[in-house]
Amino acid sequence: MRERSKELLLRARAVIPGGVNSPVRAHRAVGGDPVFLARGKGAHVWDVDGNEYIDFIGSWGPLILGHAHDAVIAAVQQTAQWGTSFGASTEREVEFAELLVRLVPSLDKVRLVSSGTEATMSALRLARGFTGRDKLIKVEGGYHGHADAFLVRAGSGAATFGVPDSAGVPAGVAADTLTVPYNDLEGVGELLSSKKLRAQIAAVIVEPVAGNMGVVPPDQGYLQGLRELCDHSGCLLIFDEVITGFRVGLSGAQGLYGVRPDLTCLGKIIGGGLPVGAYGGRSEIMDRIAPDGPVYQAGTLSGNPLAVAAGLAAVNELMRDPPYAVLERRTNQFVEQVGQCAREAGIPSTTNHVGSMFTTFFTDRPVRDLTSAKLSNTERFGRFHHAMLERGVLLAPSQFEAAFLSTAHSSEDLARTLEAVRESLATV
Repeated sequence: MRERSKELLLRARAVIPGGVNSPVRAHRAVGGDPVFLARGKGAHVWDVDGNEYIDFIGSWGPLILGHAHDAVIAAVQQTAQWGTSFGASTEREVEFAELLVRLVPSLDKVRLVSSGTEATMSALRLARGFTGRDKLIKVEGGYHGHADAFLVRAGSGAATFGVPDSAGVPAGVAADTLTVPYNDLEGVGELLSSKKLRAQIAAVIVEPVAGNMGVVPPDQGYLQGLRELCDHSGCLLIFDEVITGFRVGLSGAQGLYGVRPDLTCLGKIIGGGLPVGAYGGRSEIMDRIAPDGPVYQAGTLSGNPLAVAAGLAAVNELMRDPPYAVLERRTNQFVEQVGQCAREAGIPSTTNHVGSMFTTFFTDRPVRDLTSAKLSNTERFGRFHHAMLERGVLLAPSQFEAAFLSTAHSSEDLARTLEAVRESLATV
């Protein structure tokens, strides 16, 4: 029973648009009502009615160490005693920037912000300011936050709601965003070789591992090809590693695939569960940002003490005992078992995964871009989502999202989840 959640939803709808502060939380893609959570610990969360769930959302990726990790909580508590916000420089943000520059290959310098949207929005402005060009290439289904330039054939919640272009985005802004399918190197090449467009394109932005149309890995040579095309045309390559940064490895997807972008956007894990983002790259580009250069970007809460403390604690834990090999091995085994459950139930499925992030699509075809992702049976996913929820497993309420394994998921958690998968597939 979730009576308290239903009561809160009625109250929320009276004062919050749709009753939620982020659209995908409304559960419109799967039907039914959202769950209101009260607390979390490790790989488990509890709703306001006291129901317990094994959580595979993990705050949409940042909680690689699980909920309320002791080191992160201690860092936040200690820092809060000294002040929650100054709007001024602190020693710890310098320490944090030094750590990010040391770990992420493409970073000579980095600017802290308060969200992934801020990071991508600022990186695009910087790319335009550095190149003197206005147009952007992004992939269909790539979600880079809700800045106007990115809400053209976007993924994540926009993919779920079937809204490729948001109302309120000026036509002139949308006209400067060019889209191609993910993994379509030829399509990018055609745009960058066009005599009309080539000198107008400031940047190509891409998630090196797509995570907002569901998890879609890059084809072999795709990222390397993007690097070569950008070098040849004089535009910048921007990696949106808001999800993949510190999720697939300490050096991000760029370290995993050996491709160095001009600019990198970070978020999620570097905040340890608190709101934070960052963007950075080569010194000659970053030096164009105010106060050293003409590209303006500012934020009172940038480098917020609590967020920086949480981020430092989380990243230091990952450095102290890197979990990536173990997480990848456990994820590989888990998704193979999920696939076996689907085969036994006679239900077509394809599971994509990279590191500890994965998506099971209800389709029998390979998923390598937004078009193939949308061949999934979303009605079946909606039924599956509810069946899993009733069995105590919390999944993202959309077919086009990633699931995440954390270091806190135990063997017992995964065994219970697989049993829930078998039972749920039998009902859909």
